[in-house]
Amino acid sequence: MTQSDAEQDLSTQIGENLPYLRRYARALTGSQERGDRYAAATLETILADRSVMMAGLGVKPALFRVLHSVWKSGKTDVIFDSDDALFGAAQKHMAKLTENTREALLLHTIEGFPFGQVAAIMDIDQSEAEHLVQTAQREMADSISGRVLIIEDEPLIAMDLEGIVADLGHRITGNARTRDEAVKLGRAEMPDLILADIRLADNSSGIDAVNDILGQFGTCPVIFITAYPERLLTGDRPEPAFLISKPYQQESVRSAVSQAMFFASTETLRA
Repeated sequence: MTQSDAEQDLSTQIGENLPYLRRYARALTGSQERGDRYAAATLETILADRSVMMAGLGVKPALFRVLHSVWKSGKTDVIFDSDDALFGAAQKHMAKLTENTREALLLHTIEGFPFGQVAAIMDIDQSEAEHLVQTAQREMADSISGRVLIIEDEPLIAMDLEGIVADLGHRITGNARTRDEAVKLGRAEMPDLILADIRLADNSSGIDAVNDILGQFGTCPVIFITAYPERLLTGDRPEPAFLISKPYQQESVRSAVSQAMFFASTETLRA
């Protein structure tokens, strides 16, 4: 393979993993716009010096390693609006966490990196990566409990999600199988968190259901679950900070629920 071919192959692989890099950055910041600034800064860093893509690590973890270095150094030239109340509240919450715990938790449970790769991305020992994830899970689970609305049309999945949420100490306000049911439940009791599938029983949209609830009754963090995450990670429209792929791992749901409740500034989609 020539150098030109190798560079083209690297660019292709980076492009394939860019949606997931953006998802990670968005979950870190709680905002699509802020997350995309970090993703863009990551690409600029790589363009300036291809050697930052750590050899032997694999393209995806190497890409995340560069983003992590950008995140830690703050080299984004972004001036955050101090009048952004949600972002300010999120920063206060994050300040209570042990340093580096949230990053490790996201990398391991949402992005699915094994502890060895989490350690390489964060430039720490594997034992420390494992300890950081355990610490994050404990600190977030102990910090906030609230009301959760589940929007899911598959009964077995709905029951599983209810069990996960209840085990975390949250109260389920109900489970909706359609858009209309979701709005009715949201009207009866506004949740602190919504956990929603995209495609519902009557072919209505979970995205529409969530937007109806938030538009009529107020804002809250949202976690979307879908079998086709790549269709929503396009950058063409607002994207959710937390997007879980089906089939999901229970640990991924636990992590997303804890972080969404803790961070409380996730964005939703507009259909």
